[in-house]
Amino acid sequence: MAPLGILVAVLLLLVAAVMGHLPVTLTLERAIPASHKVELSQLIARDRVRHGRLLQSAAGVVDFSVEGTYDPFVVGLYYTKVQLGSPPREFHVQIDTGSDVLWVSCSSCNGCPGTSGLQIQLNFFDPSSSSTASLVRCSDQRCSLGLNTADSGCSSESNQCSYTFQYGDGSGTSGYYVADFLHLDTILQGSLTTNSTAQIMFGCSTMQTGDLTKSDRAVDGIFGFGQQSMSVISQLSSQGLTPRVFSHCLKGDSNGGGILVLGEIVEPNIVYSPLVPSQPHYNLNLQSISVNGQTLSIDPSAFSTSSNKGTIVDTGTTLAYLTEAAYDPLINAITSSVSQSVRPVLTKGNQCFLITSSTAIFPQISFNFAGGASLILNAQEYLIQQNSVGGTAVWCIGIQKIQGQTILGDLVLKDKIFVYDLAGQRIGWSNYDCSMSVNVSTTSNTGRSEFVNAGQLSDNSSRRNVPQKLIPKCIIAFLLHICMLGSYLFL
Repeated sequence: MAPLGILVAVLLLLVAAVMGHLPVTLTLERAIPASHKVELSQLIARDRVRHGRLLQSAAGVVDFSVEGTYDPFVVGLYYTKVQLGSPPREFHVQIDTGSDVLWVSCSSCNGCPGTSGLQIQLNFFDPSSSSTASLVRCSDQRCSLGLNTADSGCSSESNQCSYTFQYGDGSGTSGYYVADFLHLDTILQGSLTTNSTAQIMFGCSTMQTGDLTKSDRAVDGIFGFGQQSMSVISQLSSQGLTPRVFSHCLKGDSNGGGILVLGEIVEPNIVYSPLVPSQPHYNLNLQSISVNGQTLSIDPSAFSTSSNKGTIVDTGTTLAYLTEAAYDPLINAITSSVSQSVRPVLTKGNQCFLITSSTAIFPQISFNFAGGASLILNAQEYLIQQNSVGGTAVWCIGIQKIQGQTILGDLVLKDKIFVYDLAGQRIGWSNYDCSMSVNVSTTSNTGRSEFVNAGQLSDNSSRRNVPQKLIPKCIIAFLLHICMLGSYLFL
């Protein structure tokens, strides 16, 4: 019993020191001996694993994989995967902040493509094959909520909640609503778990028209991340399952991909601008445009918000579109700043340039929003390389002219963190390398903010940067565990 008494005495002394904030000296040993050298690549790999360490809420953070790229000559869209039904079936769906509803092609669909040029397997949802699927009736309160925003309709003959959507590119879809389980990938305690489910209402497409029928960029459906009641983000938050905020970081290189999480990505350099209230989309108040720090002379009414005017953030749009009154001054300012170094040309109505040097000579553009937040665009964030002939590259301005709303699409959203804070009615952004990990804050039922990495699922993640106030409790729990183990061994 003597060794046990000594062990208990030492443990109690350590506990007293921790609780009483007495100085305690801990000897730290170098993981890498001073006499040894380590390759830089090893240090970078080790740092990435460290950056992947997590401290999370009990519920974890819902994470969606991201595939695709903004490049219109490669893919021209970003998409993710969702699993629906019982047993779960996987669907590839476009990430779209410009619409509200999640819908997928159904087994009885007319006009739905059967193959995809994206080299993905297209699937069709069959409600009769899911043991947990049920049709949504007109009397369902969720159907009634959708009637207010034109996200749903009702057939008196079938008593079935339905929908018909027309998109800006002229394509369309119609179908009916189904209630079933959405299977969520959740990051918890440094590991990816897939045992979380939530019942949601989503669309079952029975007809598609326009570009949706084409196979070259075909996916299984569209994942609307809008803020209306029918969106998945609204459904999950109303059930208390996720916070009313989501974030993305879309990679701009040729490989594409990125990060998409239900939660707030935490980054010190994020700037926020308030959402324009009572709008169906994510409308921001664009106040001015600057080129190389010089504010352009544009009538402020060009940026005003109304039923068919304003500035919206839309991941479902590949390029960017600027209202006519602001487009010409911007193109003129860009052209005049580089006219001495490059040769301007018009290609199919687009302003392009013949370049034999770097695009670094092109000016920086700043979209200035309410709240003092500016979206800074360097050349690679508004130019698209069309082709190259004999050492001369043809670069075109990817921002297009449009009548009506200004649309900020993937061209200008890529390589940036974007946070959609629906609870705070604001959108934030910051330049970021979207191949790196991120910290995500969620608010648990206890009101605590937790930080997670949702970008490096392949890393061996472990706990990281535990707040100092938690350390005493962790040490006490560890010491008591050792004490109990010691008592058992000496019995």
